[in-house]
Amino acid sequence: MKTTTRPSMGAALANREFRTVWLAEAQSVLGDQLTTVALALTVYHRTGSALWSAVAYALTFLPALAGGLGLAQLADRYPRRTILVVTAAVQAGFIAVMAIPGTPVVWLCVLVMLARLAGAPSNAAQNALTREIFTDDELYLRSQDIRGITTNTTMLAGLALGGVIVTAAGPSLALALDALTFAVSALALHHWVRPRPAAGDGDGSWFGAIHWVAAQRRLRVLLGLSWLVGLAMVPAGLAAPLAREIGAPDQAVGWLLAADPLGFALGVFVLSRYVSASSRRRSVGVLAVVPTALLLAFGLRPELVLALGVLALAGAAGAYIITVGATFITWVPNELRGGAGGLYRTGLRVAQGVGVAFGGLLAQWSGTATTAIMIAGAAGVVLGVPLAVAWGRVLGTDSDATGTD
Repeated sequence: MKTTTRPSMGAALANREFRTVWLAEAQSVLGDQLTTVALALTVYHRTGSALWSAVAYALTFLPALAGGLGLAQLADRYPRRTILVVTAAVQAGFIAVMAIPGTPVVWLCVLVMLARLAGAPSNAAQNALTREIFTDDELYLRSQDIRGITTNTTMLAGLALGGVIVTAAGPSLALALDALTFAVSALALHHWVRPRPAAGDGDGSWFGAIHWVAAQRRLRVLLGLSWLVGLAMVPAGLAAPLAREIGAPDQAVGWLLAADPLGFALGVFVLSRYVSASSRRRSVGVLAVVPTALLLAFGLRPELVLALGVLALAGAAGAYIITVGATFITWVPNELRGGAGGLYRTGLRVAQGVGVAFGGLLAQWSGTATTAIMIAGAAGVVLGVPLAVAWGRVLGTDSDATGTD
């Protein structure tokens, strides 16, 4: 019997083009967190208003949602390396202006929104270009594992270190450093990523990718499976009241917030190390239900240790989302991957935001965070089981469902 050796994440990192794109993305994620912290602290110090500080923080999310559906189409109409280089340079420019001491608060908010808006086509180009770099399913999936782990850990590090850096260096210097890293990324991308022609011809409708995805049953199922993540996010939005209800100390709020992403990183590592691409696709339906099913345990009002364990396990099972995203991009034609990737990413972020808001409403209605989390878990199971069944049918009817691109 012929045996094959699955490539490791190290094999994906051995590709210089991917390393360059990966490091640029990690820098962008870290820079976004640093900019967000700097903006929030600057607005609060100048206005003394917690409300305006929160509003400034919320504004950083809006451009990504709007741009994810609109500007992501640019990643199909223009060369993707060009998109990455130009957007990094544009972001560097906007953030550099933010770094000028004394910039009015209103302009700070406008500039951060413009910088985030510029990042929308960049995210779409990264997703599509990575699939062009790796034509092998196994290597491509390992590259997505690396990106998933890096994004989660970098976001945690950015939030944890952002306050320290901004406090120690000052908002202006911190923003100037962030602008410099974007400029360096632009140069690295131009130098080490080879040029490729635009994937599409630009003659189709602006939202042609979205219309195409909507007509594909198997892609609609994948979108549904990805949106379940929104319900799994409910505990994160209720971490503070949850800690109080289970009798945990104040510092446990951070532990509760960290448990899921740490479990996610471990889950991605295990899947990447021990499970093939085809097996991961077959397991998606089951794993998609597990994170929310585990939340039912909060109906027992678990103590801190058990709560952390449940959240970590839920995060580990939530690693299925890497396979969902990779499969989604693989099944979309190259000339539509930018726009389709924007749709996928936007839907995922909206689901997460709606899930957190839904959890807050449930907590307000039920009076307890644990009850709200349990209800969210039950809703996830009710919605997830039919999606898992539909996914099983996709695998059974589509001849390339477990094959290569």
